[in-house]
Amino acid sequence: MKFNEPATTNPIDQLKVVGQPVDRVDGPLKTTGTAPYAMDRHDVVPNQAHGYIIGSAIPKGRIVSMDLSAARAAPGVIAIVNAENAGKLAKGNFNTAKLLAGPRVEHYHQAVAVVVAETFEQARDAAHLVRIKYDRDQGVFDLHAVKNKATAPKGEAAETKIGNFTGAFASSAMRHDGEYTTAHESHSMMEPHASLASWDGDRLTLWTSNQMIAWSKGDVAKTLGIPKDKVHVMSPYIGGGFGSKLFVRADAILAALGARAAKRPVKVSLPRALIPNNTTHRSATIQRVRIGATREGKITAIGHESWSGNLPEGSPENGATQTRALYAGEHRMTSNRVAVMDLPEANAMRAPGEAPGMAVLEIAMDEMAEKLGIDPVQFRILNDTQVVPDNPEKPAGADPQSKDKEKAPHVPHPPFSKRQFVQCLQTGAQRFGWDKRSAQPGKLRDGRWLVGMGVAAAFRDNLLMKSAARVRLDRRGILTVETDMTDIGTGSYTILAQTASEMMGIPIERVRVRLGDSSFPVSCGSGGQWGGNNSAAGVYAACMKLRAAIAQQAGLDPERAIFADGLVRVGERSIPLAQAAGERELVAEDTIEYGDLDKRFHQSTFGAHFVEVGVDAATCEVRVRRMLAVCAAGRIINPKTARSQVIGAMTMGVGAALMEELAVDTRLGYFVNHDLAGYEVPVHADIPHQEVIFLDETDPMSSPMKAKGIAELGICGVAAAIANAVYNATGVRVRDYPITLDKLITKMPRSV
Repeated sequence: MKFNEPATTNPIDQLKVVGQPVDRVDGPLKTTGTAPYAMDRHDVVPNQAHGYIIGSAIPKGRIVSMDLSAARAAPGVIAIVNAENAGKLAKGNFNTAKLLAGPRVEHYHQAVAVVVAETFEQARDAAHLVRIKYDRDQGVFDLHAVKNKATAPKGEAAETKIGNFTGAFASSAMRHDGEYTTAHESHSMMEPHASLASWDGDRLTLWTSNQMIAWSKGDVAKTLGIPKDKVHVMSPYIGGGFGSKLFVRADAILAALGARAAKRPVKVSLPRALIPNNTTHRSATIQRVRIGATREGKITAIGHESWSGNLPEGSPENGATQTRALYAGEHRMTSNRVAVMDLPEANAMRAPGEAPGMAVLEIAMDEMAEKLGIDPVQFRILNDTQVVPDNPEKPAGADPQSKDKEKAPHVPHPPFSKRQFVQCLQTGAQRFGWDKRSAQPGKLRDGRWLVGMGVAAAFRDNLLMKSAARVRLDRRGILTVETDMTDIGTGSYTILAQTASEMMGIPIERVRVRLGDSSFPVSCGSGGQWGGNNSAAGVYAACMKLRAAIAQQAGLDPERAIFADGLVRVGERSIPLAQAAGERELVAEDTIEYGDLDKRFHQSTFGAHFVEVGVDAATCEVRVRRMLAVCAAGRIINPKTARSQVIGAMTMGVGAALMEELAVDTRLGYFVNHDLAGYEVPVHADIPHQEVIFLDETDPMSSPMKAKGIAELGICGVAAAIANAVYNATGVRVRDYPITLDKLITKMPRSV
C-alpha cells in the first residue's frame, strides 16, 4: 500500500477497539512467567550447553598471547573460541567495533573469547583460568581533553546555519551564553543481552533478545560470512532494550561460534557487569547554548553546539538537532561534533540526541527567561513557530532505512503537520498549578524542604519506515497477524491486535498476534518511537488487502463492504467471516510504503513536562514530589500502554537528572561502576505521583492510523524540568548532570 496523500476517513476512525485502554494481551504470560524470553528457551532444542564471554582487560592494544591449556582441562569444558580459531569474521553494518577482538583490542571488555561448558558455572570457572597477555596502547578517555579535536561526522547534517548568527547574537539586547555537560549513561534494561544458537548443517537458528529482526539477521549473516537465507532469528519477547538491542551484540555472535565449535546448541547471556563496557552506552556531551533576544523576549539569535565522543567511525550524540525545529528565531546555528575516543561504543539510547540535547537547551531557555524577567512558560509560548525555522538538506524525518536519503527533496521552512506545543504548555500550567510557583528562587519552604517547580518542553521527530505484515483468516473465524515486529515491553502485541480487530470487525479475543520471527514479513522493528505507528500501519495495509479478498470470495462489492460483528455485509446481505474464509484459510500480505508527506510537512511530536521537587535544606538531597507530562503525539492507539511508556520515560529522565552516570577511569579507560550496585537508577521510592495527559489529536499526514510515536517523547525535557525546579527551590544553578548533592551543598545560600 502506497501512502502518498493525507489519510481520509477509514475503518480505524470507528474507534471501537483502537483508541481504547485495552489490557495487554501478553499480560497473563508475563505475570505467570510463561512468556518465552531468549534464555528461557529450554523447550526448543535439546542438549544445550552454556557459553561464558571473556572481556578484554585493556581498553586499547593487542593480545600478545592467550594460554587456554588450564581452561581446556577444566571440568565440563567442551570448546573455547577466540579470534585464532573462529574463522574469518566481518564487522556488521551496525557495529562500530568488532564483536570478537583479536589480536587488536578496541575497547575495554570487548569480547576476546567464549568458553563453552556443560553448565554455566563450569564455563564461568574455566573462563577465569584463561591467561591472557596484552600489549597496551595509550588511549583517549576524557572528552574534555579532546573536545577541540572533534570533527563533523560524514554523511550527516552536522551543522546548520541560517542568517548571521554571530552578528545577530552580538547585537542582541539580551544575551545568554552557557556551557553544560551531560554524563555517560547505561541503558540498564531488566533483561541482559542473551542468545541461544543452534546449527542444523549450515543453517543457523538464533533465539535472541533484539529489537530489529531484519537488521540483525543481515548483520549475523555478514559477520559470520554466510548467506542471509541460512539465518533464522527469533525474538518474540524482550525484557527491555532502550536502543541497546537495536543491533547484534557479542552474545549472539559468540553463541553462534560456540555452537558451531561445540557441535551442539549454546546459550550465552552477558553478565550484568559486562554490559556497560561490552555493549553500547549514551555518550557524555559538552554543549554550548547561546540565545539572543529583544528586551520583550523575542529570540533573534539561537546557537547550539554539541560535542561527544565515540570510537573511530562512530556517530555523535546529536544534542543540537532539536534546536533546529523547536523555537523561532531568524538567525540560527547548530552543530554536532564527535571526537575519537577509546571508550566502548556509544550508540542509540532512548531519545538519542533529544534526551541530552533538551536537558541542556531547556535549562538555557529558563536562564534566558529569568534574565528577561518573563515567566518560563510564557517565554516558550512567545517563541513558538508553525514552520521549521532551520531545515537541513537532509530532512530530520527521512527514513533511516532508505538508501536514497541524500536525494530527499529539500523543502525550506516546511510547515509542521500538527503542532500543539502551546496547548501542551497551557494545559500543563493550568493542571499543575503553575500560577502558585514563586518567581523568586528559594522562597517556598515545607518544613526542612525547599520546594520549587520547573518546566521544560518535550520534542521528538516522527519517523516513517516501511513495514509489512501478513494476516490469515481461518475457517473458525480466527485472524492471525504475522510480522517480524518486536515487543520490547511497549505493547506491540496489544496495539497490533487492536488494529486487526478494528479493521476486520471481530472481537480482539479472536485475533492472534505472532511477532519477532525473521520468517515473517519485515516490519519497521522497535526503536526511535517509530514502532507503534508504522507496524500498525503495516497491519492496516495487510487487512485492507484481506478485506478485498474476503469480499471478492463472498461475491460482494469490496468498495461497499462493511466489516462488523464478525460479519462482512453489503446492504441486506451479510456473511460470517468464518464462512467467507471457506475450508482453506485466506491469506493477505502487504507493506505500508510512504511517499513524500514527511518532506512536505515536518512531522514531530510535542509535549511539556512540569515537575515539583523538594531539596533538603541541610543535606541538599533532591526528592521529586510531583510530575506531569502533557503530550501531543497524534492518535493514541492505546492510552493505557501509551501512558506506561510515558511514565517509564519520565522515570528514566529522573535518573538522568539526579543519579545516572557511568564514571570513567581516565587512567585505565573503562567505566568503573559497570553494574547495578554502582550505577544507580531510580527505584520506586524515588518516583512520586506521575500524571500524563494526551491532547486530542490525529495527524493524517503520518499514516492511515493518524498516529505518531510516543515512547521517547516522555523522556525529552524531563531532566531540564527537574534542573529548573531545583534552581527554583534553591537559587543554585547546576549545569553539570547528574545534579548530585555535592554540586549543590557548597553553593547554598547561608540563610538556608
